[in-house]
Amino acid sequence: MNKQQLLDQVTTDMVKDNVCPDLAKTATHIVPGAGSPDADIMFIGEAPGKNEDLTGRPFVGAAGKFLEKLLASIGLSRDDVFITSIVKYRPPNNRDPKSEEKAAFLPYLQRQIDIIDPKLIVPLGRHGMESFLPGATIGQVHGQLQFSGGRAVLPLFHPAAALYSNGLRKTIEEDFLSIPNFMKKLEKGNT
Repeated sequence: MNKQQLLDQVTTDMVKDNVCPDLAKTATHIVPGAGSPDADIMFIGEAPGKNEDLTGRPFVGAAGKFLEKLLASIGLSRDDVFITSIVKYRPPNNRDPKSEEKAAFLPYLQRQIDIIDPKLIVPLGRHGMESFLPGATIGQVHGQLQFSGGRAVLPLFHPAAALYSNGLRKTIEEDFLSIPNFMKKLEKGNT
């Protein structure tokens, strides 16, 4: 099987294994992720929102539009990266995902990471980050390269944070601009 078929199998398994049945009942679609199965960079958000639930695609609302601008600022598009979230169903009323929901989906996210084998994992926001850097706070580690389980992790504020706090917009943009430099260092093994 090729990488895309393996990723499709992970999605099939999530549905077959009935992960988070209470979330599945209230969701329109599972949102497993989208992008290149050969991506060097994998972005991981917290959970689908309303627009993502309706389309089955990650980051398609206002935060997604900002993410696309951020990607363009470093010469990338959605097709160059893989975008997913820790929880694959929309929590009711866009509430924060619960720790048990994140834990239930974590093995499937780990399978996605193993298949794609990205050089850099970029958790967007604290919920995505907690799976890799438990106990860290996004305000303290954003934009700083970390390592977890032998993988390079660059936590960033969630793009939605810029929609609610204009002051964070500049921070997010600056952190994003550091990604190409971190990628060069990782490719050279200088970390």
